[in-house]
Amino acid sequence: MSKLTQSPAWLALAAHYQEVAPLHMRELFEKDPQRFEKFSIESGGLFFDYSKNRITEETMSLLFKLAEQSGLKARIEKMFSGEKINITENRAVLHVALRNLDKNPIRVDGEDVMPKVNAVKEKMFQFSDEIRSGERTGYTGKAFTDIVNIGIGGSDLGPVMVCNALKDFGHQRLTMHFVSTVDGDQIVSTLKKLNPETTLFIVASKTFTTQETITNARTARKWFIDRVGNEAHIAKHFVAVSTNAKAVAEFGIDLNNMFEFWDWVGGRYSLWSAIGLPIAIYLGKHDYQDLLHGAYTMDEHFKNKPLEQNLPVIMGMLGIWYVNFFGANTQLISPYNQSLQRFPAYLQQLDMESNGKTVDLDGNRVDYHTGPVVWGDAGINGQHAYYQMLHQGSQLVPIDFIASIEHPEIPEPHSTILMANFFAQTEAFMRGKNDAEVRAELAKAGITGDAQDELAPHKIFEGNRPTNSILMQRLTPRRLGALIALYEHKVFVQGTIWNVNSYDQWGVELGKQLAKKIESDLVTPGLTSSHDASTNGLINYYKRNVPR
Repeated sequence: MSKLTQSPAWLALAAHYQEVAPLHMRELFEKDPQRFEKFSIESGGLFFDYSKNRITEETMSLLFKLAEQSGLKARIEKMFSGEKINITENRAVLHVALRNLDKNPIRVDGEDVMPKVNAVKEKMFQFSDEIRSGERTGYTGKAFTDIVNIGIGGSDLGPVMVCNALKDFGHQRLTMHFVSTVDGDQIVSTLKKLNPETTLFIVASKTFTTQETITNARTARKWFIDRVGNEAHIAKHFVAVSTNAKAVAEFGIDLNNMFEFWDWVGGRYSLWSAIGLPIAIYLGKHDYQDLLHGAYTMDEHFKNKPLEQNLPVIMGMLGIWYVNFFGANTQLISPYNQSLQRFPAYLQQLDMESNGKTVDLDGNRVDYHTGPVVWGDAGINGQHAYYQMLHQGSQLVPIDFIASIEHPEIPEPHSTILMANFFAQTEAFMRGKNDAEVRAELAKAGITGDAQDELAPHKIFEGNRPTNSILMQRLTPRRLGALIALYEHKVFVQGTIWNVNSYDQWGVELGKQLAKKIESDLVTPGLTSSHDASTNGLINYYKRNVPR
């Protein structure tokens, strides 16, 4: 058994779970009229209601004791001070430095990283201002109208999510495109829409060797040269976010148009770095700085607030409660704001790539569940798709509901209907509908006797399904920044409790290594026999049937 599961705080929670598990949230609300006030908190423009959870005040007290036992405050200090908490890669974890707005230095190996961070940021702002104003043009002197970001993973998910979420703040002349998959359909269909005279390509790859990204970049390069007939024009239409100056120059990109970032910026935390160049171009300096400011505000809250008043800590510990004691295997993110449709996909990488681990920081296999499967879509669509399982299915799925109060561009009655559904669903998941209520409804509809007995069980909702509600006045750059940072720190909290390294991702490497070998197998004549029987069979079936 691990130290964690045999620790006093864990054992106390396990015993407490036996007391809480039979309780229904209906009863908890009836017994405590102040429950909403006790279990809600506001920070960074975000209002967080966690009263519709299967918790009591004792539950939260025990969860905070587990956080204290795990050394959470000390680990927070280590991250913000630049200690190399990513132990398997011997790296600091300093995405917080990228949005650090105070004058205090942040040091890695004795060097203050803030001058370099601020220099890259200023270079981004100058470049984005020139694109937006039309001062920087393509090879024919025309202003850019289309920006194509070519990246994958964190080099794609963050920028595309933010640009979609904040489209109301984007430059009206600019259309943003994002290409990530090596499936050629995406790059080909994107290129069909573009005019080479007015298109700027951003190639985002730290090493400039990422297979999917470089394959797409070369396809874009060939498309561009085929149409303009002069490789020299690449310098005006391609820029790079990378650390590999040699490969960038060989591609034909002017090194003055290469934007740097550092090994202490993890991919899934990189939208705050030069990877955010498409965001800066689309939003402009003021709104991009607002995005950073929102994250900085949440950073300060996380760093300085006591555990009991700390929003990311509360959120993270609630997740521990459900994953490790209720056995919840998944977490639904349900934004009731169409602009946040890509937010669940962004959080999938953030959470699952960070805490999807089976080995702790000491190299020991864990004997407890770590990160849940994170999934979701726009909430209203979900109601007409998978909410049935959430309401009446056999699995417990905690849900985060997210909404903004103001929707300036949306006419009535759309906003009222949207928010009515938001509030109704959180209430329905909490209350459910019991046998007596179902039978009363059926009787009112004239259904009695045997017919009522047969139908009633199918209409009962157990309820007691946990939800968090996150409300903001309006979805703005500053509030989105706070929202992203909230989830980043929630992941950090949970990784600390589980004692895993939330900042490496060795699990993605094996598939890449095997793909390199199989790529060679696919173009080598004859049958392939160097893999297992299934993989050999699939490769050979493909080779027999691929068009020549």
